[in-house]
Amino acid sequence: MSQVNRTILLSFAHPDDESFFIAGTIRKYADAGVRMALVSATSGEAGSPGDPPLCAREDLGRVREAELRAAVEILGIDELELLRYADRGLASAPPDEIRGKLVAAVRRLRPLVVITFDPNGVNNHPDHVACGRFTMDAVNAAADARWHPEHGDAHQVKRVLWTAPVRPYSMGLMDDLASHPGIDYVFDVRPWSKPKAAALLAHATQRKSVNRHFFDNSDCDRRLGVEALRLAWGQAAATRPASDVFEGLD
Repeated sequence: MSQVNRTILLSFAHPDDESFFIAGTIRKYADAGVRMALVSATSGEAGSPGDPPLCAREDLGRVREAELRAAVEILGIDELELLRYADRGLASAPPDEIRGKLVAAVRRLRPLVVITFDPNGVNNHPDHVACGRFTMDAVNAAADARWHPEHGDAHQVKRVLWTAPVRPYSMGLMDDLASHPGIDYVFDVRPWSKPKAAALLAHATQRKSVNRHFFDNSDCDRRLGVEALRLAWGQAAATRPASDVFEGLD
């Protein structure tokens, strides 16, 4: 399969989700010439402004968007779309409206692979859960020309991957990660640990959480070095866990 046709669409809820869950994988594929696109459903305005605060509460959404743009540049993401739905209120987004926006993104980008949250949103965060639900709905609708014909020709995504059922900062600490159910793709991202760390630190308002899970630990290098995903939909790879999200798609 020609590299030029390879696009991955990332659909996440908040600024920092991309860095927290799969920053190394993003940079790995960006360095390989894969077109990377990110949709962030909210601006994270209900999150932490930092400890001590780095901005006023009313400025947090703007500041977190700027942090996200910095991380996007570090990770080599080619396109960023901000939907600006209410943080901690994403589940209440009008279904037809957000479906249309996500269908438009899928049909414009025509990705082979979409990556989003699993049905439990990793940690049951309601925005994560809603993001995964809306994304799966849109992937299905994008393949059906009857939905939103104003957004172009139908497009069938070949594979949807979910966040894995293991916390991202724990993966590198597990000797038996590959035997865990739901670990369908494992990526050794140690060569991309530096840009991953830089992307995490770009989210300065979230530094307390980032430090707690990664940088304040003596085993930080191991926490940064492994990432994994779960197969949600599409053809399974020949082996589990696989090491390439495109395996078998040609």
